[in-house]
Amino acid sequence: MKIAIVGSGYVGLVLAACFSDAGNEVICVDKSLSRVRKLQDGQISMFEPSLETLIKTNLQAGRLTFSNDIKHGVQESELVFIAVGTPNDQNGETDLTDVFESLNSIIEFATEEKLVVLKSTVPVGTGDRIQQII
Repeated sequence: MKIAIVGSGYVGLVLAACFSDAGNEVICVDKSLSRVRKLQDGQISMFEPSLETLIKTNLQAGRLTFSNDIKHGVQESELVFIAVGTPNDQNGETDLTDVFESLNSIIEFATEEKLVVLKSTVPVGTGDRIQQII
């Protein structure tokens, strides 16, 4: 299966490593070009047992790629995970800006029907809002 994962933080990167190690073709998309370049070289900035090995193994096998081109990721995949950060804003509310930017990009660039999975940590009701938008 061809999978795109939007966001290469802790959640997205672990998903990408595991899905690619299971034999799927995974494109992990991040808007940070410097993060993408480091990941393309197999450099990760977090510790999770065996994660670095999984990343390097699947990069070498060609099952895992990193990109900052969300259009390419969406168009080349059957399944798209949104795994972007949801930090608190100045008022302590969850900032969903990156979630909705990702969703809007998926809608804009999808040339055929896609299954979209929300993996980001979000408040109750966010899934309903996303379903309405889609």
